[in-house]
Amino acid sequence: MSDNQNLTMNSQEAESTPATDLTQEDAVLNLSANRNSISRYKKREQAVLLCFERLFTDSDIDEIADNIIDSRDEYLSDYAIETAKNIEDKLTYIDEKISSHLSKGWKISRISRISLAVLRVAVYEMQFVSEVPVSVAINEAVELTKKYSADDASFVNGVLGAIAKELE
Repeated sequence: MSDNQNLTMNSQEAESTPATDLTQEDAVLNLSANRNSISRYKKREQAVLLCFERLFTDSDIDEIADNIIDSRDEYLSDYAIETAKNIEDKLTYIDEKISSHLSKGWKISRISRISLAVLRVAVYEMQFVSEVPVSVAINEAVELTKKYSADDASFVNGVLGAIAKELE
């Protein structure tokens, strides 16, 4: 059953529902508050997973997010969706920043897809999200890399560390 179906009542149900029950608008507001009350780490992880899934499809971020919500009965934070969209808008800049800090002979196409998604989110936050300290973006990127691809954690740390030095 979709969220709209869950939130919509027919007239008979409405008549039998106590006045203390939530209205549809209240339910939507509560749902929004719940999906956005998760930790910043979880929001960042969701952004990484959206960027990761984007690597496998031509679908836009909104469509990917809708598919996740529908198929996994999972909600994505506004931060994750907006971050993934903003990364798409600045993808050329972000990828050039990553590429310019790779070792000689390395190309962005050699980076594992999950590490690339982590790098993109971290570089975006380092460059464009002033309320996220650079050290936090790096630390959480390394933690996410350890979670999904432990072998790449030192690589991700090295690339982000080089980018951070450039930002100083």
